[in-house]
Amino acid sequence: MARRTASPETPASRWTELGPGFRRDERKTGIIALALALSLTLAACATPAIQPPLTPPPGFAGPAITATHVVMDDGARLRLARWTPDGEPWAVVVALHGMNDSRASFRLAGPWWAEQGIETWAIDQRGFGESPGRGVWAGEDRMAEDLRTTVALARARHPKATIAVAGESMGGAVAIVAFASDRPPDADRVILLAPAVWGWSAQGPLNSAGLWIAARAMGDRAVEAPEWAVRALPASDNRMELFRNYRDPNSLITTRFDALYGLVDLMDSASRSLGDIEAPTLLLYGAHDNVIRKDAMRPALEAAGNRPDLRTAFYPDGWHILNRDLQAETVYRDVAAWLRDAGAPLPSGAGEVAPALVR
Repeated sequence: MARRTASPETPASRWTELGPGFRRDERKTGIIALALALSLTLAACATPAIQPPLTPPPGFAGPAITATHVVMDDGARLRLARWTPDGEPWAVVVALHGMNDSRASFRLAGPWWAEQGIETWAIDQRGFGESPGRGVWAGEDRMAEDLRTTVALARARHPKATIAVAGESMGGAVAIVAFASDRPPDADRVILLAPAVWGWSAQGPLNSAGLWIAARAMGDRAVEAPEWAVRALPASDNRMELFRNYRDPNSLITTRFDALYGLVDLMDSASRSLGDIEAPTLLLYGAHDNVIRKDAMRPALEAAGNRPDLRTAFYPDGWHILNRDLQAETVYRDVAAWLRDAGAPLPSGAGEVAPALVR
């Protein structure tokens, strides 16, 4: 893994006079300022890339489901993994993975829920896994439309079942944006597993400005998370799952700058829209979440207000990827119970999230 090495600060003893009141470091500062101005000018002319929709092939019959894919309205084939119970399911969960992940993020939850009579449809979202445009951001409108289509297919296949959407991290942000829109998916419930709500205001001015420039000046450049961050800020306490995820060829290890920009745009929309969801919603969050930190989750919940159909669950032993943590079965059990009865106590006894964030 390539590492960036910070340049040592130039000591005062190396300053060389070029004339009255002028030194080399001042000339260097001027050059840097000029370069920055040119970069900003060039960046302002560019737009972060978003992959365009596909053109349906001749004779296209419209959205459909196959054994291995869901077919979207533009003909795009999104890779699908399904875990089915014996007999007709009483609930179907359409599952959305997080950033740079794939359908495999539900490989533990899917079989567990199937034993409880719940069917899980986990898709590779557009731009990820084995779906079209790998590595290129699809845009929140397109991702929300793909969710609407997948939910409609699930509803048509299982008209008597409770249809739910479960979104992990980025997938949670996609779910929020879709359900808060004027065309929410035709689902009965929404499950948000540590939803990505780290928007622009929570990023801070330095991060925001840097990403704005990078997404326009070198948007197609892909970068890898620093090794120190991966080691110091793990997404889960289940190290074996983290290792498997890293070795999975469907996982993206590097991320384009314009995709990061698109992600923050999506997270910003989600952070402002949580309170606009009308469907019953369960938001789950772990005390050890190193990705969506408390200072990002707190304002999103505050903006949502006292929405009567928004229920939250706080897990003292939970991390970011709650459905793969060592305590993941606690989450699976709570989700299954909530799908049965949204008003009943959760088996874990998990408390509300907001009060835990002020500790």
